[in-house]
Amino acid sequence: MDRTVGSAVATVRHDTFTVERRLTAAPGTVFEAFTDSPVRRRWFALPGRRVSYDHTFAVNGGETASSVFTVAGSAPERLAYASRYLDIVPASRIVYTYTSRVDDVTRWTSLVTVELHPADSGTHLRWTEQAAFLAPSARPEDDLPHLRGATRLRLNGLPAALQAT
Repeated sequence: MDRTVGSAVATVRHDTFTVERRLTAAPGTVFEAFTDSPVRRRWFALPGRRVSYDHTFAVNGGETASSVFTVAGSAPERLAYASRYLDIVPASRIVYTYTSRVDDVTRWTSLVTVELHPADSGTHLRWTEQAAFLAPSARPEDDLPHLRGATRLRLNGLPAALQAT
């Protein structure tokens, strides 16, 4: 889909990916790691120095976060994240949308479905994300791998956050 920006036409690129994890905690415990703000902040955080954070886990509630991310040799980037919960089924499913902004430019928006299924000795987590990239980076071919990699990194922190509860 193309959209007009001033006199230029910008292309929206759509991508979907799924990340799956097996966790030793029960689905209810994993679900709480999404609902409990202090626990959530241990595994789901923006990189950089945190400037602000707010989380209301309820349908039509959401999460906002901002930070300043600095890489040596580059100008600091202002990151902003804003989500809204659309569907919540305790210990089973969370559906939400979010928007990611870099330096006040909306880079992408996504629909995320998190499914929690009982597994042999814990939970099978399936994270499916449908992203619309609105403003590509300098290397657009890296946008989806970057997003998928960031999601995997966050989910890699989930087991430690679960153990700390």
